[in-house]
Amino acid sequence: MHKDVDVSEPPEGIVPLGDEIYAIDTMLAGYPGVVSAYLIRTERPCIVEVGTAASATVLRDAVVRLGLAPEDLATIVVTHIHLDHAGGTGDMAALFPNAEIVVHERGARHLADPSRLMASAAMVWGDRLETLFGHMSPTEATRIRAVSETGEIDLGGGRHLVSHYAPGHAKHHMGLVDTGTGDLYVGDALGVYNPLTGDLRPATPPPDFDMDACLRTLRLFGDIGAQRLMFSHFGALTEVEATMDRAERELRLWVETVRDSHDTGGDLDHAIAMVRDKVISRYRPNPPEASPGTVAVLDTLSGPEANVSGIVHWLDRLAREQEQARKKAEEERA
Repeated sequence: MHKDVDVSEPPEGIVPLGDEIYAIDTMLAGYPGVVSAYLIRTERPCIVEVGTAASATVLRDAVVRLGLAPEDLATIVVTHIHLDHAGGTGDMAALFPNAEIVVHERGARHLADPSRLMASAAMVWGDRLETLFGHMSPTEATRIRAVSETGEIDLGGGRHLVSHYAPGHAKHHMGLVDTGTGDLYVGDALGVYNPLTGDLRPATPPPDFDMDACLRTLRLFGDIGAQRLMFSHFGALTEVEATMDRAERELRLWVETVRDSHDTGGDLDHAIAMVRDKVISRYRPNPPEASPGTVAVLDTLSGPEANVSGIVHWLDRLAREQEQARKKAEEERA
């Protein structure tokens, strides 16, 4: 490892954030500004998030430019196993042969055998799957370490990443706190931040979105008292309390808008139209310099169609659970 490498003028796509942390644009589908990975270049170097299969070589090249050999990387962590965050895990494991792969226990088996995950993704994305994500390669099971409610990743020198189970966006989602800096790696738990417009939108895709779990995760993150929020989509924010409050407000507004449509018998298209009219119309437009490809990919990953579908799926699940509870109560009274 060569910590004396000159990073005063890093190449495009790499942003120094202090404390030996570097944000690396994974160039999802070839477009900038979609997924940010983070290299923590400590005694035991660690990468948080890996992007898609095509991102693996992008990360390898960035790591080398930052003075590390592939053999130096000690740990690779993914906040959850959605393909825009973890699709390249198997390829990364091959490129970084000494790295331990850390994931929440609910996602570990899918890294070892991604066949079910890929089949599910194919049903959702169809012919867009290959263009957006490529194919997830399996990760050798012996290299995977699964964590549960909390876990710890040694960064060296007494510094650690502490994982916290953080469902709501996905059942296999966790946040990560750097004990040396107070940085909180939020994955998708707070939503998608667009640095070009300053907008923060929730990420509520099917099938796992759960409003109550999301709110519990937001309270957990608020109690952590982070110094900085490290978004996977996209970049680092220092306005922690204001951003946390904003994430909750946006989440509640999206859900309330979809619920209004759902409760009055509106279909999915009606709910999407209401969100576009009442919610998205509030956001600033992307500036002219924004990459059209980036805008399109972000809209695909976390636009109104995906988010509204997840909220409707959750509302339908709630309705089924309430109906089951009602029937059970009637049976008990009979």
